[in-house]
Amino acid sequence: MSHETQVILDRVVLIKVDANIYGARKKLKKEDLVLADGSKLPPEDLASLGSKRLLDPDKLTVFNRLKKEAERICLRVGTRFLGGFAVPVESAAGITAELERIALDFAAAKTEFIAGYDAAVNDWVVRHPEFAGIIEQAVDSVEFVSTRLSFDFLVVSVSLPDSLQPADVARLDSKIGSLSEQMFYEISVEANQLIEQSLLGKEQVTRNALRPIRRMRDKLDGLGFLDHRVAPVVSTIDDLLARIPNKGAIEGSILQEILATAMLLSDPDKTRRHGEGLLVNQTPVVEETDVDEIAEHAELEPPMVPTAATIATEPTPVIAENVSDSPDFTDLFDGIFDDEFEPESASEDWALEVLLDKNQTKLVTESNADESNPSEHSAEPAMVTAGDDEEADDSDQDYWF
Repeated sequence: MSHETQVILDRVVLIKVDANIYGARKKLKKEDLVLADGSKLPPEDLASLGSKRLLDPDKLTVFNRLKKEAERICLRVGTRFLGGFAVPVESAAGITAELERIALDFAAAKTEFIAGYDAAVNDWVVRHPEFAGIIEQAVDSVEFVSTRLSFDFLVVSVSLPDSLQPADVARLDSKIGSLSEQMFYEISVEANQLIEQSLLGKEQVTRNALRPIRRMRDKLDGLGFLDHRVAPVVSTIDDLLARIPNKGAIEGSILQEILATAMLLSDPDKTRRHGEGLLVNQTPVVEETDVDEIAEHAELEPPMVPTAATIATEPTPVIAENVSDSPDFTDLFDGIFDDEFEPESASEDWALEVLLDKNQTKLVTESNADESNPSEHSAEPAMVTAGDDEEADDSDQDYWF
C-alpha cells in the first residue's frame, strides 16, 4: 500500500447507510390481464409484464424521503466510496448524530404505516374496483411488510491486512485514487443544480443562493487531503465570499462572479486545472530568518551576472495582489481556459469574456513583477465562515441537495 493511500485511510471513516423500503409491488401475471378476443401476449423472453401496485405509493413517500436525506447528509461532507460514504474522521460524530435522528423518524413513520396498512390496502381496492381480485390475492401480511421496512447505519474504518496479495493492494490503491475524481464530480452536480435553478437569467438573487456555494466550499475544504489541487479552489471561493455584502439582495458584478465561480465548479476538469494553475503560480514564502541568512551570504559572495541560459530557465515571480486592493474580480481563474473553449449559450459567452479579461489583467501584473517587492504584495486568502445569511426576505426555495 502506498503512503498516500495509508494517509487517506487514516483520515476517513466509511459510513454505510442501510435503508430497506417496502415496494408494495408484485409481478403482474398473465391471468391478471383480461385480453380481447384474438389478442396475444408477447413471450417472456421478448417482454415482461411489469408489476402491479398493492397500495397508494404516496403512503411510502416518507421512507424514500428519509433515505434521500440520509444520503445528502453524508454527501455534505463526504464522497461515495465502496457502496457507502468516505467521511473525514473529524466529521463522523456530527454525521452519526443526524443519522440517529433519521433512524428515529423512520421508526415513527414505520409504526404509523403499519397501523394503517390494512386501511391503505382497502382504500386502494375501493379506488380500483374492477381489479380488486388481482390486488387482494397479492396483498402481503402486516408481519411481512414490517420486516421490509428498516433503517440502520454503520461506521467503520478501512484497512488492509499485511498478508494481502499485491494485486488486492493495487485494487484498493486504485479505489482510493479515484476518490478525488468522485468528489469533483459530486461538486459539479451540485454546481450545475445551482446554476440551473437559481442563477441563470437572474438579475438578482436572495442570499439563499449562497448556501450551496458554502456547502461546496466546506465539502472541498474537509476533503482537501484527497487532492493537492483542492486548497487553491477553496481559497478562490473564500475570496469571493469575503466580498459579498452582508445584507440585501445580491446583484451586479458580484452576482456575475458567483455565476462564473459556479460555472467553474460545474466542470470537474476545469476545476482541477484551475487548482493546478494556482499552485504553479504561487509565490514562494521566505521566512524572516531565511532573509537574514541570504543577506549575510550576499555580502560574502559577489553578485552573479545573469546569463541568457539562467534567464531562460528561471521562473518569473508572480506577485499576488492584496484582496482589499483588488475588488475587480481580477485573480480568480488563472489558467483554467488554456484550451479552446466554445461557449454553448449567451451566458457562457459572457462568463468566458469575464474570465479572459481577468487573465489579461494578470499578465499585466506579472510584467510589473520585477519592480515590486513580493513580500510587500503577497497576502493570505481571506477565510470566511458562514455568517448570518438569513433575512426576512429570503425565499423559501429549498434545494434537492
